[in-house]
Amino acid sequence: MSVIALLAGLATGFMLGLFGSGGSIITLPALIYLVGVETKPAIAMSLGIVGVTAAISVATHWRRGNVDVPVATVFGLFGVIGTYVGARIGVHMPALAQLLLFAGTMYTAAFRMLTPRTIEPRTTGLMRLDGGGAGRMVCLDLHASGHVAVHGIVVGVLTGMVGVGGGFLIVPALVLLSGLPMKQAVGTSLMVVAAKSFAGFAGYLGAVAIDYSLMGIFTAVAVVGSFLGGTLSHRMSPDNTRKGFAVFLVVVATYIVVRETLWR
Repeated sequence: MSVIALLAGLATGFMLGLFGSGGSIITLPALIYLVGVETKPAIAMSLGIVGVTAAISVATHWRRGNVDVPVATVFGLFGVIGTYVGARIGVHMPALAQLLLFAGTMYTAAFRMLTPRTIEPRTTGLMRLDGGGAGRMVCLDLHASGHVAVHGIVVGVLTGMVGVGGGFLIVPALVLLSGLPMKQAVGTSLMVVAAKSFAGFAGYLGAVAIDYSLMGIFTAVAVVGSFLGGTLSHRMSPDNTRKGFAVFLVVVATYIVVRETLWR
């Protein structure tokens, strides 16, 4: 692996730890264009790398009480189903279609990052622990709970098809649909991303060749980055970092589109 690829692994973990999202958006292009991995194996490896990194980085947020397990369970259950289905679809999709869909996802993520909206948490139909000391159970609107399930399936299918963890969609959904504060949404998103990524990785097993040694090295570097991002997540305002990352997404997405359509 080149130094640039190692730095990409570090950035993968950092973004996951800081924002609860963004890992796959760096990992997949790095594996394809910097390391030379074919598209489908790269998608599978990206899911595995992000799954392990997200699972480990949850620990930092867990210690601060920023992981809502009941909400993650409901969202993640439907997300896992969607991701496995998406992975099985992705095995048979043309590689070009997967890359162009991935680029479109990056443009969507950049747009959301450049035009942040103030989002007010509202209650949903999920059963979850209230943050109060009594730890009482709160029963919320079942109608919105259905939206959480549908969102989980849709994001899951996208995760499986193009190898994105979907955190940039999960975080706002957890705030809007599950009533979580932003910091809890980030930590809970990591748990959901981990579960969905593992399901997607399982969906590709046996269908594509996977370089486990390369995957292990990239994952180890990403894990280091995730601890750095998790440590900084409660100390800094992410506004400038978010805007810079959005510009980076636009540049990389445009490179993918141009390379895959005009340079072939």
